[in-house]
Amino acid sequence: MGYKKFKILTSKAVPLQIENVDTDQIIPARFLKATERVGFGDNLFRDWKYNQDNTPKKDFILNNPIYGGEILVGGKNFGSGSSREHAAWAIYDYGFRCVISSFFADIFRNNCLNIGILPVQVSDDFLSIIFKEIENDPKTLLEINLLEQKISIIKSRVSEFFEINPYKKNNMLNGFDDIDYLINIKEQISIFAKNTPL
Repeated sequence: MGYKKFKILTSKAVPLQIENVDTDQIIPARFLKATERVGFGDNLFRDWKYNQDNTPKKDFILNNPIYGGEILVGGKNFGSGSSREHAAWAIYDYGFRCVISSFFADIFRNNCLNIGILPVQVSDDFLSIIFKEIENDPKTLLEINLLEQKISIIKSRVSEFFEINPYKKNNMLNGFDDIDYLINIKEQISIFAKNTPL
């Protein structure tokens, strides 16, 4: 199942200035019963977002209406813990297309890339600048240019380049998951198979 192509994203951002956010905090284990990628967004950061009586916690960032957009800015070491794919599914289903941090857990990073979320790893200094800019102005716009592998704060014109695996970059640009990629090159695979002795 593919996803929307990612080339350039310009959006406001939600600042989650918490370090060591693990996958159980992103989507608690009790919500992992479904096997399809839909419906998980409702329970993104469930225990941080709601009280036990299901009333919203007023001090949690996702419940603050002044913040919004398709970009989530997290603290250092985002996505640690168990390898559950559902954490990435919840973030995507909520509406985020990009997560920014100064460090990602490898499995979480790959799970994001597999479903169309771009994990952008920046320096600690640049992450601090982003948080300060959003704190000063919640309407701050960030531009994520995947083609140039560049993240920019539009108002201040501060930018930084980021790394991404070339294969995953190509898939993101085309809206491919791994299956889509293989289907797209099936002719080359057939030719290779015919010309390769057993």
